[in-house]
Amino acid sequence: MTFTRRPKTATASREIAADAAAIFELIADPAQQPRWDGNDNLAQAAAGQRVHAVGDVFAMTLTNGQHRENRVVEFEEGRRIAWNPAPVGEPEPGHLWRWALEPLDGGRTRVTHTYDWTLLADRQRMAKARATTDDRLRASVDRLAGLAESGR
Repeated sequence: MTFTRRPKTATASREIAADAAAIFELIADPAQQPRWDGNDNLAQAAAGQRVHAVGDVFAMTLTNGQHRENRVVEFEEGRRIAWNPAPVGEPEPGHLWRWALEPLDGGRTRVTHTYDWTLLADRQRMAKARATTDDRLRASVDRLAGLAESGR
C-alpha cells in the first residue's frame, strides 16, 4: 500500500494587464479585499487599515459573522504581502495567505496567490483548509484582475 501526502498549499498565478502598484493597492487595503475574494469568505473590513509593514494588524468580518485579526508577517511595498489570520484575541492557528507580484514588461504583472496551511494544527479548521483549493485562489486572482484591469 502506498500513501501520498497531499501538500498543504494551494496556489494560483496569472499575468494581469495592470501595473503592480495599482494591483498591490487592492490587496494591501483590507477594505478592498471583499471585492475580489474568490472564497466568498470576506464580508467587510473597515476603511483606514491600509497595510504598510510587517507587524501591522488588520481586522475583517467574515461572511459567517465571525471576526478575524490578520497579522502581517511579510511585506515589501508593491511586491509581496502575507498575513496570518486568527480569531480576535486568540493565537494564530497556523495558516498563511500570501500575494507576490512580479512586474513585467508593458505594464503587466505576474500575480501569485498562495494559501499555506502547513502549520495548521486545529482539527476543526482542516476541512475548510482542504476546501481552499487552487481553483478558489484562481477565482480571487481573476476577480482581482478584473478590478485592476478596469481601473475600478
